[in-house]
This record gives sequence, structure tokens and C-alpha cells, in this order.
Amino acid sequence: MSSIFTKIINREIPADIFYENQKFIAILDINPIRDGHILVIPKKEIDYIFDLNDHEYLELMSISKKIAFKLEEKLKGKIEFSRVAIIVEGLQVPHVHVHLVPLHESEGLVIGRVNKLSFDEVKNILLG
Repeated sequence: MSSIFTKIINREIPADIFYENQKFIAILDINPIRDGHILVIPKKEIDYIFDLNDHEYLELMSISKKIAFKLEEKLKGKIEFSRVAIIVEGLQVPHVHVHLVPLHESEGLVIGRVNKLSFDEVKNILLG
């Protein structure tokens, strides 16, 4: 059975795409824990990150780094943050994905929503 991410990749359901190439897609998280929260998803449907072969794993980390820099560039001067955190928890959707979450140094990462802007405001900053 296809994951929700496979349905997004196949354009069966809509998503706000931040970045895409032949192997990966990065979308705005619809339930962000911080403004600018992005999901980086391999197009190949694999359930568990450690089931990726070494090359696929390194590609995921490399593209996540590239997208994190792009995210920083878009957010600079628009929201207060000091760095982008990377989270891989892999429990909610059975399809490998990485969370890129902008953080302010005083916040740390406490899971729970701490958004200051509306989803549409962030969407306009990142995709507009």
C-alpha cells in the first residue's frame, strides 16, 4: 500500500513543494512544529531509514543539507532562528523522511508546536 508521501510524489494528493529533483522531494509539513518545518522525502518508498543502502542514505543526508541551506536563505530576515535542526523519527509514516526544523538557540527542541506565523505566511516566504 502506498504511503501518503508516495501519493504526494505521484500527485494524487496536493502538497506545497519546496524542492524536487528526480530522487527526492521536499515539502512544507502541514503540521509544523516550528515555522518553516520541511520534510525531505526520497521518492523511492522505503519504510525505515536504516534499510536504505549506504549510497541512498548518504544522498538523503546530502540533499537534506542542501535544502537546509536553501531554507536558511529563504528565512533569513523573515523569522528569528539560529540554525536548522534535523530529526529522523520514522514512526508516523512508513516512508523514510527527514524533518528540517528551524530553531532559535534559546528554544532548543521540545516537541510541540511553537509557530509564530500562520501556515500561509510561511508558505509565502518559502514558496512565494
